[in-house]
Amino acid sequence: MLVLFNKPYGVLSQFTSDGGRWQTLAPFIDLPNVYAAGRLDADSEGLLALTDNGVLQAMIAGASESRRAVHGTTGSPRTGVASRADQSRPGRVRATKTYWAQVEGVATDEHVSKLKRGVRLNDGDARATACKMLGDIAEPWPRDPPIRARQSIPTAWIELTLDEGRNRQVRRMTAAVGLPTLRLIRVAIGPWRLDGLATGAFRVIKDDAAFAALRAA
Repeated sequence: MLVLFNKPYGVLSQFTSDGGRWQTLAPFIDLPNVYAAGRLDADSEGLLALTDNGVLQAMIAGASESRRAVHGTTGSPRTGVASRADQSRPGRVRATKTYWAQVEGVATDEHVSKLKRGVRLNDGDARATACKMLGDIAEPWPRDPPIRARQSIPTAWIELTLDEGRNRQVRRMTAAVGLPTLRLIRVAIGPWRLDGLATGAFRVIKDDAAFAALRAA
């Protein structure tokens, strides 16, 4: 199964505590044998995918997988472990991730162009596959606690799509163009969007439907 969860601020992408101040997924999701496909930082919000299928997990997390895996695998449906024949086939499947970032400052077309052209990070260059300003959008939902805001400095919302998932990548990219991120919400993973899913809620998609959505994406 594939679980799409709208992760609130302050929640880890795991079921066990790390001994710190953040909550875990346990109070929100009571389903057996599902694990996060990729991660979403505790101080970020939005769409988190979880699954009990190893092939889905690898594809959504961005790991290298065979193109055949999208169309099904001869491996175990529970573990999602592909056969050697499947694993040896060329190709790379990766679900893109789309984010809304509330940034400090006035976003301009030049900022958007820089993010699409690519910026230099300490672990290499990074670029958004798509990026646009969102204008005066309404706050998706109140955050608890609210963002740190300074009355004299405006904020703006921008949308970025990435085809990779480095540690705190969106925050580092916006900072590199002079727009520190104050709030970060993941609104889409591959073909799946939040689509009105309430914060703290989840919905379940069967494996067949999940693979079909990836085939069509």
